[in-house]
Amino acid sequence: AQRWRTHYGEVTARAVAAAHRQGGAIDLSVKQDPAEWAERLGGTLLATGTVRLTEPGPLRDLPGFAEGAWWVQDAAARLPARLLCPKAGERVADLCAAPGGKTAQLAAAAAEVLAVDRSAARLERLSENMRRLKLKVETRAADALSLEAGPFDAVLLDAPCSATGTIRRHPDVPWIKSENDLDKLAELQKRLLDKAAELTRPGGRLVYCTCSLEPEEGEQQIAAFLARRPDFRRAGVTPPELPGLPEAITPEGDVRTLPHYGGKAFGAEGLDGFFIARLLRASS
Repeated sequence: AQRWRTHYGEVTARAVAAAHRQGGAIDLSVKQDPAEWAERLGGTLLATGTVRLTEPGPLRDLPGFAEGAWWVQDAAARLPARLLCPKAGERVADLCAAPGGKTAQLAAAAAEVLAVDRSAARLERLSENMRRLKLKVETRAADALSLEAGPFDAVLLDAPCSATGTIRRHPDVPWIKSENDLDKLAELQKRLLDKAAELTRPGGRLVYCTCSLEPEEGEQQIAAFLARRPDFRRAGVTPPELPGLPEAITPEGDVRTLPHYGGKAFGAEGLDGFFIARLLRASS
C-alpha cells in the first residue's frame, strides 16, 4: 500500500485497492465475430474486442467452448499481443508463453508462432488449448534465456513478475510475494529483455509486458533497456489503438493499466493492472 501511495498518490492507491477487493469478471477472447459471440453468450462487448460474461457458470457448458471459438483472457492481458500487431505469415516468438492466451491471439492472426516456456507441464496445457482452438503453434520447452532460434519479425515477452496487478484474481499474491522479490525479478526481466532483443530481427518489433503495478518491473525496466540498447526505440501507442482506455497511455507512449480503469467502456469490473511497452529495432 505504501508503494502505491508513493508511485500513484493516495487517491489512486485507494482506488486500486478497492478494485482488487471487488474481484474480476470473466473475460473471453474470440477468434472472430466478437459482437455475435457477446450476444450468443449474453455478455458485453468491450471497446477493445473482449467479451465480458455477465452471468457466472461452468465455462465448458457454454456455446463455443467445445468447438474452440473462444478462450478465457482478461481484457488487459489481451492488449500486449494486440499492440504487437501480428501479420499473416510473420515469424513471431512468444516467450514465457503458457498458459497461451497471447499465443492464441498471435496464431489466430495467422502468424507462424513459436511458443516457448520453461515448464513442460504448462506448455502441454498450452498445447491442449491450441488443439481445442484449432490453432497451429510450434512449441518448445526451454529456458528463454538459452533459446537458439530466430531472428523473428516480432517478439512478445510477458516476463515473470510480482503480479501485483492481478491481486483481484489472485488474492494470494500479497501473501506469497514480498518487496524482497522485486530485485530478483527485475534482474531476470533485464536478462530476458536483452535476450528478446537478440531474437528480434533488424526492423522487427518487440513488446515487453508485466502484470505488475511496480515501476521497477515496467517503466524503469524499459528506461534502462533503451539506455543500453540505442538500436531500439519506442513505437508509441496511440489512443485509436486503445479504445476506451485513453488514460492508460503514458506520456512516453507506453501503456499502464490500473485495476480501476475503464469507466463506461469497461464497467465497474475494470481490468488487470499491466505495463506494456512496444519497441522497434533499427533496420541496420
